Amino acid sequence: MSRPLVSAIESPRLYLVPASIDITQADLDGPQALGKVLGVSVPPEWPPELYSRPALAAVLQQLRDRAEHGWSTWYLAGRGSEEGLIGVCGFKGRPDAAGSVEISYSILEPFRNAGYASESVQRLVDWAFSHSQVSQVTAETMPHLRQSIRVLEKNGFSHAGRGSEYGVSRYCINRSRLA
Repeated sequence: MSRPLVSAIESPRLYLVPASIDITQADLDGPQALGKVLGVSVPPEWPPELYSRPALAAVLQQLRDRAEHGWSTWYLAGRGSEEGLIGVCGFKGRPDAAGSVEISYSILEPFRNAGYASESVQRLVDWAFSHSQVSQVTAETMPHLRQSIRVLEKNGFSHAGRGSEYGVSRYCINRSRLA
């Protein structure tokens, strides 16, 4: 496996591992290949909701540009010996010209309501703001997904209006709110 361009992030209960071409190809090859390349167990529930093969293929294409590394999927692995992959978190590409980047997350059902989404979003928001060109992190969710909204609120995001699609709400946190 090639050396990653972006380093993994550790949090109290998680390892956040940035997607690379090798990892993403392994994910496309199936859970056994993914577990082998990451060195963790992959639960039978893999992949998490809203995480599809077409999305993975798009990530693989995105990662061919070295500047995209870190600005796509991050795999979430539990630090406990019995935990393997828990879900994914990440960005939908590099920051735009205004310095805004969109974050997303999906946790496997058995690991929900345990704070993993909040923990991973916090670490990736910090990572995003460590880049001077990032002035805002946004997220979109459905108004009825209270748990998702709670993850954003716990991390300082506030409602910012309608999202990019019908029925979707947009949330954001600005660098200036952190000062």
